[in-house]
Amino acid sequence: MKVKYFAWVRERIGIAEETVEPPAGVSTVADLIGWLSTRGEGYAFAFEKPGVIRAAIDRTHVRPDTAIAGAHEVAFFPPMTGG
Repeated sequence: MKVKYFAWVRERIGIAEETVEPPAGVSTVADLIGWLSTRGEGYAFAFEKPGVIRAAIDRTHVRPDTAIAGAHEVAFFPPMTGG
């Protein structure tokens, strides 16, 4: 699946997107965040507070407990503010 990173999540990881194959057992957005955070220092820094990270699967905002099975794209971004 393609994973995209936006704003300071992208800055901390150092890339805008990548294609990944999560291991068996990674079945939800929260699991994916947990797995990604083990992939290096930048990932750990980006996902150090997973409760503030927002996610979208195939351009639809989702909750952390949403299944990722069948997802073509998962995007991660910080909370958005209006103005």
